[in-house]
Amino acid sequence: MPVLFFAIALLVILLIFGPQAWVRREMGRHAAPRPDLPGTGGELARHLLDRYQLQAVTVETTPAGDHYDPDARAVRLSTENHDGRSITAVAVAAHEVAHAIQHAQGSTLFAWRTALARFLSVFDKIAMAILLTAPLVAIVTRAPMVGLVQFGLAIALLGIGLVVHLVTLPLELDASFGKALPILAGDGYLAETDLPAARGVLRAAAFTYVAGALIGLLNFLRILRIIR
Repeated sequence: MPVLFFAIALLVILLIFGPQAWVRREMGRHAAPRPDLPGTGGELARHLLDRYQLQAVTVETTPAGDHYDPDARAVRLSTENHDGRSITAVAVAAHEVAHAIQHAQGSTLFAWRTALARFLSVFDKIAMAILLTAPLVAIVTRAPMVGLVQFGLAIALLGIGLVVHLVTLPLELDASFGKALPILAGDGYLAETDLPAARGVLRAAAFTYVAGALIGLLNFLRILRIIR
């Protein structure tokens, strides 16, 4: 039994931290300065936004990690990617601009993901409140069915997080390989010899959310086990 427990614990650790370590490694491999590139990540982001008639979208630096904020209409890049002139910087910038393009094109998946994510923390808090009060409500009302309904509602609310992750992955893949890579490759922003490195960075950018999805799934299964 101890061996099995250790094996399961090791598998969980690998599932959670493995993708994160791989993403950091892939980003770091191609973050070396490239003075021969025509611009920094921030300059490329601004150029692409203007090219796609998205002048209203701003480009900003942020300590919170590279992302596109649909509410503020802003592409936000870490300082190293905004000011850096590297394969990682321009690939990440193109990836985040691709999300702005998805938004502008009215992507249904993007709209669903944004709407669900906006209320995700609220749903989680409501679900936990329902789970904590369900036994008390069942005792007070003397109606076990009420408690079961509460548990069902809580599980449904917690499941929204899994839906968000399921919707996010195809959006990320489209941003990297449906938009960013064709832009970088087809329009000559990167040389042919740099495309394999850019493809690796874009793959890492797309799978940044995999670790979050796995953590969400493990938490969901843990709660189900507790309830059972």
